[in-house]
Amino acid sequence: MTSRIVSGASALVLAALGGVLLFAADELLPRLVPGVQAEAAWTGQVLGAAWLGLAALNWLSRGSVLGGIYGRPIVMANAVMYFITTTAVVKAPFAGAPLAACLPVIFAVLYGSLLFRGPFSADRNRQS
Repeated sequence: MTSRIVSGASALVLAALGGVLLFAADELLPRLVPGVQAEAAWTGQVLGAAWLGLAALNWLSRGSVLGGIYGRPIVMANAVMYFITTTAVVKAPFAGAPLAACLPVIFAVLYGSLLFRGPFSADRNRQS
């Protein structure tokens, strides 16, 4: 596995989720979080915009070698975002749905590996 695949997959997931939240937050938030008023849709739109921004960052950096000292700000931003997302989803009221935590956990582990272990072996070979 290379950091190109991880960045591309992360960009696609974040772009899809961010686009949905940006344009359908008023419909989606009340269904996901009971008790949320339709007037609070702007919070979902702000989160969607943040995810779209991180998706753009990942998409534009997918050709770079990431891990260790290479692309540390990009790796750190993704690792922190996915770790916090994982902990929030696990503690959420709908924690009985394990599928909701699968993607953040996978990406948190991948970006944590890039952060603490350095580039994947395929990236090291490409770098030389």
